[in-house]
Amino acid sequence: MKRKIRTGGRQKSRLALTALFSVVIFLYIFITSLIVGGILLYLVRHNLLMPGEEIPRPEIIIFHMILWSTCLGVLLSILLSRLSLYPINKVINAMNDLAHGNFRTRLTFHSGLRHYPTAEEVSDSFNHMAGELEKTEMLRADFVNNFSHEFKTPIVSIAGFADLLREEALTEKERQEYICIIAEEAHRLADMATNVLNLTRIENQTILTDVTEFNLSEQIRGCLLLLENKWMEKGLSLEVDFDEYFYSGNRELMKQVWLNLIDNAVKFADEGGTLQIAVTETAENLIVSVGDTGQEIPKESMGRIFNKFYQADESHATQGNGIGLSIVRAVVSLHGGEVIPSSGGGKTVFTVVLPRRKDGGRE
Repeated sequence: MKRKIRTGGRQKSRLALTALFSVVIFLYIFITSLIVGGILLYLVRHNLLMPGEEIPRPEIIIFHMILWSTCLGVLLSILLSRLSLYPINKVINAMNDLAHGNFRTRLTFHSGLRHYPTAEEVSDSFNHMAGELEKTEMLRADFVNNFSHEFKTPIVSIAGFADLLREEALTEKERQEYICIIAEEAHRLADMATNVLNLTRIENQTILTDVTEFNLSEQIRGCLLLLENKWMEKGLSLEVDFDEYFYSGNRELMKQVWLNLIDNAVKFADEGGTLQIAVTETAENLIVSVGDTGQEIPKESMGRIFNKFYQADESHATQGNGIGLSIVRAVVSLHGGEVIPSSGGGKTVFTVVLPRRKDGGRE
């Protein structure tokens, strides 16, 4: 979800920043003038500026004022610059920590400056950036670990069974069994590589292309037929409830959404359970829900199920690669929609909300 920025507030803060620096400069000039004026007044009243003369010449007064102002200004600048540059030094130090990989760094100012509009905006923006970088680093580390694990597992299996095939004492039945396992693991690797490439392509796509109007209901039914062997093998009963709905979007990308959601529901449904698919509409949206009766998603895993290679239930790891839901969210987001997961009462449902386009409608 993108962070909303209020333009008016930013402009106001910029004016506040200008006012702050103006006040600082004014204080330097005012303090310097006040001190120099006091010194000159003291010297003139006590006839110490030019002994023996009651009224010093104007050029002498101007010369002494410039001299004393310059000396005092330099002194005040040295003494007060550390105080006025403190916020800038604090920001620079925090940025250096961030640049060295300490993404837990947070920027806070002292109480006197904390609630000033500009300081508040700088700290909020910096802390938001640091928080996002920390999340990105955590996701990157998880992705690398999971990616390595997911690719290593089938490779090890292929290598292990290939070594076993070298044994001369194998029976023909064992040999065929090992060959089948190698083929399955090779297909799993190929599917995983394809899904990673597809996800990368979708995530790097910022503009939705190849938009056409198509029968969404017919597409969902087609996906059910493609996965018929899987849900029939588990003895699942279907509860399908929708009329004919048309939608304007990328047909091929949306097909990946339904295939992944239905395949995910079949994988986690109990034997003999129920696979539920429903489509409804509002004036603004088409709403598709895909659910199953079976194992629930733990609450602690709900916020991570869309992460790449993450699988809440490791017992089903060999049946997938943890990329499907990432593809679903990426495609739906590209269409301007959202995916809402819910799990409880022995039932898990993924609800896809798709905003209608101008050329979309219902038959």
